[in-house]
Formats: sequence, C-alpha cells, structure tokens
Amino acid sequence: MRILVVNCNTSDDVTDAIDSGARAAASAGTEIRTIQPAWGPSSAEGFLESFMTAAAVIDAVSRETAFDAVVMAGYGEHGREGVRQLVEVPVVDVTEASAYLAALVSDRFAVVTTMSSTIPGIRESLHTAGALSRCSAISATETPVLSIHADSPAAVEALAEAAAPLIEAGADSVVLGCAGYAGLDRDLEARLGVPVLDGVASAVAVAEALVKLGKRTSKRGPFAPIDPRKKWIGWSPFPEAAATGVV
Repeated sequence: MRILVVNCNTSDDVTDAIDSGARAAASAGTEIRTIQPAWGPSSAEGFLESFMTAAAVIDAVSRETAFDAVVMAGYGEHGREGVRQLVEVPVVDVTEASAYLAALVSDRFAVVTTMSSTIPGIRESLHTAGALSRCSAISATETPVLSIHADSPAAVEALAEAAAPLIEAGADSVVLGCAGYAGLDRDLEARLGVPVLDGVASAVAVAEALVKLGKRTSKRGPFAPIDPRKKWIGWSPFPEAAATGVV
C-alpha cells in the first residue's frame, strides 16, 4: 500500500514532522511518500494562504503517480474536494479524519489550533465534513506553525493550557488542529487524561482502512472528472505525469 501524504505548505521542517508522524502511524508494509508544493507560503494561517495552498497542493498531487490513497495534511485548509475530483483513489483530509475518530471515542471534541486567524477556516471545514455539531469549541494557542517543532515542549505546554478550560467546559476529547502538531498527541494525552487525536495519524489510519476495504472515490456527482478537453491557460491539472497515472 502506497500513501501519498501532502503537506499544504512549503516548509521543509513541517514536511519532515508530518512525514515522521505518518510513518509512525502507518502499518507494516505501508509505504509513505510525503511531499510539499513547489510553490506557495511557508505556512497557511488564514483564508488567503489557505486558498493558495489548495491550488498548490492540487498542482503537486497532479504531478505524482502510483499511489493508493492521498492524505491531505493541512488542518482546516481548502482543496480536499478538488483533489477528490482529480483522482480516483481515496482522499483523506486530516481535519475530517481526526474529527470522525474523535466522535467514535467521545461525545464532544474540542479543537486546539495554532493561530486565531485559522479558526474560521477550521469551522468551515468541519461544517462541510458534517462534524461541526460534535465540536464543542475551537481555541488557538497563538503559536505560529513554523515555531512548533523549534520548541516541542513549549508547544505541548501551550496546547495543554489552551485545552484544559475546554475540557472543563464539557469537551471529552481534544483534536490537534494543525498537521504540524504531528507526534505531540501522546504527551498531551498523558497530561490531559482524555483522548487526543493527531490529524496526521488519524488520516493515515483511515486511508489504510479505505484501501484495505477496496473503496475508491465516487465518480458520480460532484467528484466526477473534469472534461480533459477543456482549455486551460497558464496551468492544467493534466500534466504528463498525471495523465499516465491515477487521473
């Protein structure tokens, strides 16, 4: 099984952290290939950057071949529906995967993310995925994405401080609202005493399950392929690599 994991931003450090988290979560025999876009911002912390990273991720995926599932590693970022239209294999977004799994082990989950500017996009993504009704609150640590792994203990401390009052207010699980938080769930879970869901690990697990079940993205409805004869100016989702691969 080959899973393509796509960091939404262009930070090598974040891509490395996501790759480590994905490999740690993968089953024996699962091959993880982690990539990042060739262009775009070093971190996505708001609507403008999110829309730009969506296009950049679609560009990156269209140039890849020979994978059985895609994991989109950008919490609350746009683009997952576009990638589902682009490829036939399962496409699993870290946002929805962690929310769905949290709903299986708790009644209400809270999301703790990086910057307040990302909260509206996260709320929108959870709503589109049908998971917002199970989310009790979304809070931000005001920790920039690029500083997370520069000081992981400080990041865990900030997550714990933000999550504690949400648990007191009724959340019985916590979802890490940034793919850059990959690998920090166990330390935080030990501190908080409730399930903590890492988006990258959750998405890898869901992707593996879908591949094992033989499920692919439905091509009836909104994820039907676009007309390959349509004229594109400046860029096309059908580069030579994708045309001979999974599109």
